[in-house]
Amino acid sequence: MYINKLLDKYKTAKNYVQDKQIAADLGIDAAKLSRIRKGDRYLTENEAIFLAEETETDIHEVMLYLAADKAKTYKAQQAWADIMTKLSSQGFRGLTLGITGFMALSEPKVQYALCILC
Repeated sequence: MYINKLLDKYKTAKNYVQDKQIAADLGIDAAKLSRIRKGDRYLTENEAIFLAEETETDIHEVMLYLAADKAKTYKAQQAWADIMTKLSSQGFRGLTLGITGFMALSEPKVQYALCILC
């Protein structure tokens, strides 16, 4: 899970020893953070953005990986893996800005745009 890497990066950046220190910064309890690490729960968009900003990680990248981590079915997970592979092979940063623009569109157009990427 990508989010665990982001949490570890934040922990290192802040020289923290325990996850409960991260939880305090996020305003959540340590139990919720433990469930996030296990994949039972997920960060909210605001929490993910906070971590991205604090670790100087590209927010677009974090949001895409957050969505990929939330995928529940095998087919959805594969679709996200394919999208990430294609973005990586074509220069991730430039394409993520384009994807962000598509996300602002209505739902049918987003599905069409993602189909084009595949």
